[in-house]
Amino acid sequence: MPVTAYDLTGRTAFVTGAASGIGRASAVLLAEAGATVHCADRDTQGLDETAALIKDTGGTAHSHPLDVTDRAQLKEAVATCERLDVMAAVAGIMHSSPVLETRDEDLDRVLGVNFKGVLYACQEAALAMIASGTRGSIVTMASGAVDTGGPGLLCYGAAKAAVVQLTKTLATEMGPHGIRVNAVAPGWIRTPMTDRHDGEAQARTEGFMARMSPLGRVGEPEDIAHAVLHLASEASSFTTGQILRPNGGVAMPW
Repeated sequence: MPVTAYDLTGRTAFVTGAASGIGRASAVLLAEAGATVHCADRDTQGLDETAALIKDTGGTAHSHPLDVTDRAQLKEAVATCERLDVMAAVAGIMHSSPVLETRDEDLDRVLGVNFKGVLYACQEAALAMIASGTRGSIVTMASGAVDTGGPGLLCYGAAKAAVVQLTKTLATEMGPHGIRVNAVAPGWIRTPMTDRHDGEAQARTEGFMARMSPLGRVGEPEDIAHAVLHLASEASSFTTGQILRPNGGVAMPW
């Protein structure tokens, strides 16, 4: 059982991107901490699997098949929560292309999910929390890509940098309402999104990323889920507008 500061019993959390990877791990851990978890994703099969994992361990989960780029769908799903204490806006996609080969449609697609989808989730969560007087927590998902340049990561990195600015700006606006807003910026995490190479190529990529870390390994979704739980809970009650970087030490910004 979590210590008292991490206990979310009686609270409600909403997690986007909950069908796999960091989103699934976060949803499961928030449920283990006692929260009723609303799981949202466009992958209905993965969404059902996440909800089943939560229910099998005695937790409470609700599924919302939706596209985070559709504000109306998000608004409708959030409205089903009697109250909302935690929003974890995790949904994201990966795209890689050199700057000179990046097409408008690539940029629009990535910004649509990785920035606008997070913006919509933040807006709907904040409105719900203000309306109910909830002193809640909003957690966004940035990336280690905001601290280091990388070939092919223009669309992804730009969208995640926008999430950082959204997080800081919203934190200043929501502070008077008692609502905290923070971001998690993971390093290389072993998820379906990063598993985009075949066989030996994937092993070489993970080996390279592990060597870049002082800890000598890549991350797992559970590593990031614990960061989400920390920011969602009263353990971080004096933390807002911050970027938490569980990245294995690959980047150490001031």
